[in-house]
Amino acid sequence: MMKVLYIEDEPSLAKIVKESLQSRSFEILHLPDGDHLIEKFHSFNPDICLFDVMLPIKDGFTLAKEIRMLNPQIPIIFITAKSQTADILEGFQSGGNDYIRKPFSLEELIVRINNLYKLCHQNQTSQLPENMILIGRYKFSPTRLELILDKEVKRLSYREAQLLMMLIDHKNEVVNRKHILDTIWGDDHFFNSRNLDVYITKLRQYLKEDSLVQILTLKAVGYRLVDH
Repeated sequence: MMKVLYIEDEPSLAKIVKESLQSRSFEILHLPDGDHLIEKFHSFNPDICLFDVMLPIKDGFTLAKEIRMLNPQIPIIFITAKSQTADILEGFQSGGNDYIRKPFSLEELIVRINNLYKLCHQNQTSQLPENMILIGRYKFSPTRLELILDKEVKRLSYREAQLLMMLIDHKNEVVNRKHILDTIWGDDHFFNSRNLDVYITKLRQYLKEDSLVQILTLKAVGYRLVDH
């Protein structure tokens, strides 16, 4: 039974989500705010976190940062009414793995929870031998989710690593945008498309120290990772 730590301050929404997840055999701990979060996290030991962004006391982004200090691996999904690129980027920088935008369908939420948990669990339990992939001056570890330049190690989220691996697998080739969305996000609707834009921006930022490594955009087509 998957254990979900759910923080939401809207009582009516929280009741609907909690009851729906429980009916699907999830074990839910719902909290109206992040007060005593650390204590509750340790006692409940969740498999995944579901945080509203706009919360009293501390917002969801702040809570995610606190959880990441305790457990760098646990998947975190944000529930938000915000859709600006800057807001989405802040969420990923704070340690979030995925977003779902209000209003949302419960079916979509359940699919996102299951998909993210499966993805994270596969990465954590993978028994494949460690292989370092060279990208220009960088070394990329797809199993450890790390991008290394000299002695600096950048830890990637699961989805960042998945996207980078897809681009590497087709290095110097065009990867169709719709194919990326269908493979990583499960569909190509608008909000997922915005998320992809944010992830591409983040990967470019991570790779900026080597000018010979570029992620090129082919407008309305897709992306190409170039390693000169």
